[in-house]
Amino acid sequence: MRHGRADWKLGRETNHRRSLLRNLVTSLIREERMTTTVEKAKFMRPHAEKMITLGKTGGLHARRQAAAFLVDPATVRKLFDTVGPRFASRPGGYTRMTRLGWRKGDGAEVAMVELVGSVLKKRVKKEKAEAEKEEEPPAQ
Repeated sequence: MRHGRADWKLGRETNHRRSLLRNLVTSLIREERMTTTVEKAKFMRPHAEKMITLGKTGGLHARRQAAAFLVDPATVRKLFDTVGPRFASRPGGYTRMTRLGWRKGDGAEVAMVELVGSVLKKRVKKEKAEAEKEEEPPAQ
């Protein structure tokens, strides 16, 4: 039975698992959307939410905590400059996980994890591009 077992193992040793977690969270914040297995997505989600909460909090201590966890300094800057303020009025639930099906090679269930606001920005950009395309006169 799994009584009292709080963490995911993912078939890896502790150091490898920690490195995987740090890389997944860094990639999610940098790219705002990523595809991974469902187990890794579930494992990563609480840590990504904590990093975004630190980005909302601001301050030197929060920035140092995020820098100690995230791999890339540019990602820390993005977290505190753009991602944190974007979720300032949101009380939680910064990520969305969408199941995509099963991977062809090994049959692992795959999911897309994204930050909630990133879809809206891309949709607005797409609508603007379509509106500009309609306004242009047809070429002869």
